[in-house]
Amino acid sequence: MSAAVFFAVLGAAALHASWNALIRIGASKVTTMLVMTLVQGALGAAMTTQFAVPAASVWPWLVASGLFHAGYKIFLAFAYEHGDLSRVYPIARGAAPLIVLVVSTFALDEGLRGQDIGAILILGLGILLMSRGVFTSGESVRLVPLALASAAMTAGYSLVDGIGARIAGNAAMYVGWLFLLDALLFTPAIVALRGRGVAKASARVWMLGSAAALFSFAAYAIAVWAMTQAPIALVTALRETSILFAVLIGWLAFGERMDRGKAGAAALILAGVVLTRL
Repeated sequence: MSAAVFFAVLGAAALHASWNALIRIGASKVTTMLVMTLVQGALGAAMTTQFAVPAASVWPWLVASGLFHAGYKIFLAFAYEHGDLSRVYPIARGAAPLIVLVVSTFALDEGLRGQDIGAILILGLGILLMSRGVFTSGESVRLVPLALASAAMTAGYSLVDGIGARIAGNAAMYVGWLFLLDALLFTPAIVALRGRGVAKASARVWMLGSAAALFSFAAYAIAVWAMTQAPIALVTALRETSILFAVLIGWLAFGERMDRGKAGAAALILAGVVLTRL
């Protein structure tokens, strides 16, 4: 991996943690997430004009992915209403590859390597310790199931998108339609859950949500480009430094409580995620 690709992927990891931070600091996490989704939907709609309509065989995967993405954002926004960035992000980000690894092993009949077993044990311990810290620090315990549900949605769209994009034969076309479907599915769902008032966004919320959308889009684009320049396993492993960026942002920018237990749990989650990617 060249130095240019290395630092580009680090930048993408920082952007991913940063868009989560922007959602976290919004006066209304859910409304900020809605704005982000609408902006991404507009970007997706613009992308779809450059390609033909997907074949019938692609639509089941697109719809499934859109539902998973919408669920992911709903649970993540709700989790940030109850917990810190440095607590929610590592659980949500770390549990997803653990779920994918377990599901792919048993449902897709893929054998476990020695390092996969090690990754499961390390990830499980890290997530357990991070979750346990919620009970010992006086934080709202509601963040744990919400963060884990967000991780389950991430695992779902990760498995679906890997197959769907291959069937589509054009990743850019697939992503464009996905962003559009995500906005079409997320918007009525969140309005049904929170009422029409959730759509009332101030200028500041529009600024935060739009910035989050651009950060998210840029992070994804950099990651895709990097995978054409370096081994996919190395790129995906390096991207997981976003966990450390999120912990640092929460600590330094938001003044979130940091102790050895939280730092150690985040380090274990990062180590376990990297092992799943190599």
